[in-house]
Amino acid sequence: MPTLNEWLSEYGQSHKNETNKTIHWICVPTIFFSIVGLLYSIKLTFLKIDFNLNVAMIAIIGMIAYYFSLSKTLWIGMLIFGAACLGLCYLIERSGILPLWMVSLALFVAAWLAQFYGHKIEGAKPSFLKDLQFLMIGPAWLMSFIYQRLGINY
Repeated sequence: MPTLNEWLSEYGQSHKNETNKTIHWICVPTIFFSIVGLLYSIKLTFLKIDFNLNVAMIAIIGMIAYYFSLSKTLWIGMLIFGAACLGLCYLIERSGILPLWMVSLALFVAAWLAQFYGHKIEGAKPSFLKDLQFLMIGPAWLMSFIYQRLGINY
């Protein structure tokens, strides 16, 4: 299995254009959140637990295990971001303004359209067309820049 640095380096090869990078800074977290929101909308009510367990909570655990396998520190940032997404899902759902799944689906479609536009500008295909694992590397790629800015090794 490639190392985190190898994954990030390969991902960065198709993300050099500044406009595409800016689009990714907006859209990758949006897509991540929208997926969490869609999974959050799937309740596991058949389990008799005192809180509303949902598929997103289980998916976040799996995601954290994946990031932990790549980096002994980066997973912490991803856990914080994942928890923030869960919290935002909770707030949107509680607001009752629109169903969470509807908000998430709209964000998912809009962000992917913007991503493909960014790659058209870049002149490079999205990395996940080569390997689906790049769908998980995109958020880590952005988190690696945050870690660098904060002086944290990943």
